[in-house]
Amino acid sequence: MNNLAKENNKMKILDLSLTYHWYDMIASGEKKEEYREFKTFYINRLIDRDKETVGNPFAYKHYDAVRFHRGQGGKVSMLVECKGIRIGRGKPDWGAPEENVFIISLGEIISKD
Repeated sequence: MNNLAKENNKMKILDLSLTYHWYDMIASGEKKEEYREFKTFYINRLIDRDKETVGNPFAYKHYDAVRFHRGQGGKVSMLVECKGIRIGRGKPDWGAPEENVFIISLGEIISKD
């Protein structure tokens, strides 16, 4: 975990807001993935259009961590290790819709405010 102990300004961080329910599930360690629909806003934040990949039509951007904010404009946040991004079907119990979505895989909680 030493590489994640870098100062926040040196880390590549994705900021996302969550409703209280999903935030609390991640904070407790129960929820290990976060989902985002294929909308222009998230495509621009998660897809690296400048990289070519073999076997994939696109590459995902790299993030060291995700900073989750509890509620819209929430002042409570936590920083969680980002283990990667992929497309697929998530777990409905964790808020995934029935169609394919971006799946952000989460690792350890780095810090909580």
